[in-house]
Amino acid sequence: MKRYVLIALLIITQASFAQIKVIKLNKTEIPKSITYKGHIIDAVKYTDKTGDHIVITTETGETKAKNSGNSDGRDAALYAYHYNITGTDQFKLSWQTYDFLADCPFDITANYVPGTFTVTDVDNNGIAEVWLVYRTVCRSDVSPCDMKIIMHEGDKKYAARGTNKVKLSEKEYIGGTYTFDAAFKAAPVAFRKYAADTWKKNIMDTF
Repeated sequence: MKRYVLIALLIITQASFAQIKVIKLNKTEIPKSITYKGHIIDAVKYTDKTGDHIVITTETGETKAKNSGNSDGRDAALYAYHYNITGTDQFKLSWQTYDFLADCPFDITANYVPGTFTVTDVDNNGIAEVWLVYRTVCRSDVSPCDMKIIMHEGDKKYAARGTNKVKLSEKEYIGGTYTFDAAFKAAPVAFRKYAADTWKKNIMDTF
């Protein structure tokens, strides 16, 4: 009897931590027919019950502002691309994320938070979730960044938006709050928990 209980517990534990198999791709392994802007931050291939997929995240870094009268103005942008693999050397763009700052004369940031890109299946339905976490800000002082968590599961998009936290003094902080969009509020609890845990782990800004 104890043996069967142990086996059952192992099955439940494995299901609770089900993950999608993800293969990292380097730049040369990305099919030439797939186009993207910026410098690659993450590139992966994964398979779930809907098929095979490729996801690429990129950043432009700081660039000189276009059509600006301000000689100090700079732009920065980031992108994410999701392709369904529909056949041999055949790919269909199913969603794309784009965010940016334009004509910033101060310190500019439009970057993914290192180590936060993940592909999961936290609700164990066989369909992968792709998680993007990034910060954007144009600032000349000690102030919080805008921070966003964007998650895609299939053709559904979920977003948490707010600011990270900045330490002003030994006991004083500002920022750190966020709100879930309507999609997240109606989503499985596991989605909101994963998002909240991710936010908490990356809440502090460092200079």
